[in-house]
Amino acid sequence: MLDLRKLPLEAQLTALLDGEVSPEQRHELEQRLATDENARRLHEKLRHGADFGRRRLDDILKEPVPLALVRSIKSTQPPKTPIAQRATRPPVKLAPSGPQALAAALILFAVGCGIGYFVGTSPDADEIATTTSATAPANTSDWLGDVTAYQRLLIRQPRHLVEVPASQAEEISSWLTTAIGVPFRVPDLSAEAWTFQGARVILGDSRPVGQLVYSNADGDVISICFRKDAQPPETDDFKETIKDEIGLVTWHNAGTSYVLAGPSAEAALGQLAMKIAAAI
Repeated sequence: MLDLRKLPLEAQLTALLDGEVSPEQRHELEQRLATDENARRLHEKLRHGADFGRRRLDDILKEPVPLALVRSIKSTQPPKTPIAQRATRPPVKLAPSGPQALAAALILFAVGCGIGYFVGTSPDADEIATTTSATAPANTSDWLGDVTAYQRLLIRQPRHLVEVPASQAEEISSWLTTAIGVPFRVPDLSAEAWTFQGARVILGDSRPVGQLVYSNADGDVISICFRKDAQPPETDDFKETIKDEIGLVTWHNAGTSYVLAGPSAEAALGQLAMKIAAAI
């Protein structure tokens, strides 16, 4: 596999967005995004650029074929005299060598990264993204993808689960309420053998998200993530999603979106989410 560490950061992040990275490379990039503010900003610009490009392509594909072109095609008459066939040339097989194929792939990869970067950083892309966020609900799949990435980081660094420990309960309450803008209570999950470890603030779809972190005696980690939302009342609650080793249960209430993230092998994740919803 191509060594991403030899490529510019823009190319590495574009490969991450396109899913063209190995699990080890994904882990390295997610760790860098968690600690490098400049990398996070560049990641957001590239993601907005990719989203903008996909929306423009979808719009183009939906445009109808001009009526004048359709009529022109239908009215075109076939040639009255046969066209003389050109002398047949022996077929030439284009079989690029290994180095040639690698060079072509690198060129196409660099061109794709450049397009995503410049579209993402252009004023038009920023203006469209701002307008879209002001008139439509936030992209649910994007923030769930971010929550999943942070959950993977947590389970891989068990000695650094939280920013503020559980012993500083008042600090957690005032900090998250101010940062996220929604009131909450820390659910007591001790009856289910989950111990509250503390809290973090993470980013979900470029917006602040509160994260309450719990662990059990087996070393498993779950987290309750919440943020303000603008979802319609008919949004499905307690919807379960599995992303490889991570299980997610989503619901919303009173203008707030919630996600319980934990091991996908945990059979009682849905029941735990319902208890949390009643307590938080």
